Amino acid sequence: MSGEAIVERALARLRAAGAAAADCMLIEGESLDVRVRDEEIDHVTQSREKVLGVRCFVEGDGGLQQATGSTSDLSDEALDRLVGHSVALARATAGDPCAGLPDAPFAESLADLGLSDPADHPAKAEDRIETARRLERAARAVDPRVSNSEGSEAASSLSTIVYGDTRGFLGSYASASHSISSMPVAIDGDEKQRDYAYATSRTLAGLADPDAVGREAGERAVRRLGARPVETCEVPVLFEPRIAASLVRQILQCTTGYAIYRQASYLIDKVGELVASPLVTVVDDGALPGGLGSKPFDAEGLTTRRNVLVSEGRLVQYLFDSYSARKLGAASTGSASRGPGSSPSVGATNLWLEPGQTSPEEMLASTGRGLLVTELIGFGFNPVTGDYSRGAAGFWIEGGEIAHPVEEVTIAGNLQDMLCGIDAVGSDLLWLGRVAAPSLRIARMTIAGS
Repeated sequence: MSGEAIVERALARLRAAGAAAADCMLIEGESLDVRVRDEEIDHVTQSREKVLGVRCFVEGDGGLQQATGSTSDLSDEALDRLVGHSVALARATAGDPCAGLPDAPFAESLADLGLSDPADHPAKAEDRIETARRLERAARAVDPRVSNSEGSEAASSLSTIVYGDTRGFLGSYASASHSISSMPVAIDGDEKQRDYAYATSRTLAGLADPDAVGREAGERAVRRLGARPVETCEVPVLFEPRIAASLVRQILQCTTGYAIYRQASYLIDKVGELVASPLVTVVDDGALPGGLGSKPFDAEGLTTRRNVLVSEGRLVQYLFDSYSARKLGAASTGSASRGPGSSPSVGATNLWLEPGQTSPEEMLASTGRGLLVTELIGFGFNPVTGDYSRGAAGFWIEGGEIAHPVEEVTIAGNLQDMLCGIDAVGSDLLWLGRVAAPSLRIARMTIAGS
């Protein structure tokens, strides 16, 4: 039975069992993950899954009552149990005037966003093992001091997602992901330093060269040898692209509808105000062709789209699914995300900070004295106040050049002050996942060191 037929069957049974409205999501996927250390295979993991999730609503006092459930057993008996339990559980919950399926029109035509290549599947374990070995060899060939490793990995996954609801929407799409990574260890006497490099793509053809990724990982590990703290000071702080992306994630954390109606964001009531430097524009776009977070419709069947969160430093909007939108008298932005066994929430698709015109080399040269951050440690961020404090490692800058590696320091500030203090944005936008950023520089931050 096809995935669409399974979803239609589940919806019909939910209706028959008394659901006033319902939606279903079926995810069928397969994955292959390989890790090697030196030439030895550390593990090969293959998995398959097929999970059906249902969400049902029944009429109740004060609004619709809802419940969710899921099963990997798709027999008629298991489906009947899932439907019966879900409807019974919904009747036992409190009514919610904001619960329900979206009011907006569902997606009627599904764009082909290039999310998979049929030629890449099924994934072959032998090919993935050889790719992982190439990563490992390239990392170790960089320098004799790269003499150990936490492993090099190559992974592939393919999922088919089917979603349908009692409004009449039924759609499906295939979604693939391929990744490679290496984490070598450089050893010099008693000192050990590790670093990593990785790449991801929707297709194998679009994946970065394993030799180049392995070399990058090895070079990053070696250049950290000799790291030491610096004295406590206030200086400019540069973030390389993969670290700058973490600041974009924190902007997202503060701009979801759930964060706003729960009073869990320092950006409440800030739409239209300057919340960052004019150099900062942040975009989320679920319809980006080939994007690692792209999908033709969201987890409620609404068309994904381009949403600008921040434009030239000014907060433009928040991101909503239908529930958080109703809580705040807004409209969904097509940003619903969910797993098969959960209710929707707000999630990013392809989220990025727009690049500028400055090269990372120009940014470094114009800094004079400061810190280049290449690793962050811990999760010291309070979205309610914006207070920010995280362990960091990277490189000290003197005279616009790298002077020496740095470790065991903490960078601290307030996210709004940090965003407003961005005085340079690089041209080197780097996609390594669903959230991306170029290099950026904050004019002044506190560094707590020795």
